[in-house]
Amino acid sequence: MRLQNRTAVITGSDSGMGQATAVDFAREGAQVVINYLEDEAGAQETLRGVSEAGQRGIVVQADVRDPAAVEKLFRRASDELGTPDILVNNAGVGSGGKPLAEVSLEEWDRVIRTDLYGPFFCCRQFIRMRKAAGGRGRIINVTSVHEEIPSPGNAAYGAAKGGLRNLTRSLALELAPDRVNVNNIAPGLIHTPMTAARVEDPAKMREELPRIPWKRPGEPWEIARLAVYLASDEADYVTGQTFTIDGGLEMNWGQGA
Repeated sequence: MRLQNRTAVITGSDSGMGQATAVDFAREGAQVVINYLEDEAGAQETLRGVSEAGQRGIVVQADVRDPAAVEKLFRRASDELGTPDILVNNAGVGSGGKPLAEVSLEEWDRVIRTDLYGPFFCCRQFIRMRKAAGGRGRIINVTSVHEEIPSPGNAAYGAAKGGLRNLTRSLALELAPDRVNVNNIAPGLIHTPMTAARVEDPAKMREELPRIPWKRPGEPWEIARLAVYLASDEADYVTGQTFTIDGGLEMNWGQGA
């Protein structure tokens, strides 16, 4: 098992990619801190998956937008499962699809604080703990193809994900002396609760799938398997990188220009 005797904190692990990653980490031997904001039932389902894999897990409600809540999340992780070795910043929200001129300050703040400040708060706590433990560790930030591809009507989301990409790169350099690897996964269209309305709408898929060379949405387990690799010793020489997993969408963007 590639993650034996390690403890992972995975934000937003009550559903979708976070849930799949938590269960896959457990199958590879990791203990898992399952974080949620509102969906306690989903978090408990994740815990069942972790337990069925034979590993310990705890469920912690915390709003990653709140630095005090993040501090409590990591304190509970440390007290109950030991100092975390792995952090996956997965919690996120989308934009509302409005033109920028119509976006309220509250809407902008909701996206930026969740998708960029949240990882900042979590990275800060994780780094402090890893330095106190003598270094080493893994940070995996979940961004999006929209760290690179602009999306009209979703400026806040693109700004947050682009910012998180460069936070990843900065931290990779900053933490190299401590042997903390920092990478990010940039998913394309993945079938999760956030995208279910689109993925399960045949008309929407007829419109969107021609842009994806693989002609299908991705599945959460495909993200999880990549996260396992990045969290493992096999990825020791990998840091500061973006791993795009999108069925070729980003490569295909702009074809026909």
